[in-house]
Amino acid sequence: MENLPQDRLNRRIFGEHIRRFAAVVIGGSAGGVVALGTLVAALPPDFPLPIIVVLHQHPDSGHHLHEYLSTQTSLPVVEAEDKMPLTAGTIHCAPANYHLLMESDTILALSVDEKVNYARPSIDMLFFSAAEVFDSTLIGVILTGANNDGAHGLAKIAANGGLVIVQSPQSSQCPVMPVAALQAAPGALVLDLEEMATKLVELILNNSEGT
Repeated sequence: MENLPQDRLNRRIFGEHIRRFAAVVIGGSAGGVVALGTLVAALPPDFPLPIIVVLHQHPDSGHHLHEYLSTQTSLPVVEAEDKMPLTAGTIHCAPANYHLLMESDTILALSVDEKVNYARPSIDMLFFSAAEVFDSTLIGVILTGANNDGAHGLAKIAANGGLVIVQSPQSSQCPVMPVAALQAAPGALVLDLEEMATKLVELILNNSEGT
C-alpha cells in the first residue's frame, strides 16, 4: 500500500468511522523468529494495519529476519530505515543492532543509543514510543523470549487503553518474556500462536471497541 499521513491512512483502512486500531507492534526474543514467522504466515494478504517488529538479534545477523519473514507471509516485509514513513498493510522490521522507534508524525526512526535490557533493538523503546503516537489505537504483542524486555512497554500500551496480547507461556519456546509481560500487564489476552492471527483479523474486521 502507498505511504499515507496517519489521518488519511486511518480513513483508508476504516472509512470515515472512528477507528479502533491503527497499528500493531510485536516483540520477542529467544524462539521469536520462528514464532513470528508462524504468526505472520497466518495473516491474510489484505491485513490492513502496519506491523512494526522488534526481535532480539545478534548484531551481526544482517538481513536475516527481513529475508526469513519474506518467505513466510504474503504481506510486504521491509527492513526499517531512519525516517521511513509507516506503510499500511506492511511488516516493518528493526534492523540488527539498531533501536526502532516511532516519531510523533508516524515516521520510523533508528537509534544507536545504549542497549536497554541488554538489547539493541529494545522492545520497550519501540512500545513506549508507539504508545505515545497511537495511544488507545495500538495493539501490542509479546512473543516467546528470554528476558523481561517489553514488559514495561506492554504495560504502557495497556495503560493508554490499547489492546495487549501475550503468547501463552506454555506454548513459548522460552516463557520468561511472556511471564514478565503478564506480570506487568495482567489483563492481557493470553493466546497460542495459532489463535493470535485469528484474533487480530477478528478485531480488525469487527472494528469494535471491545475484544
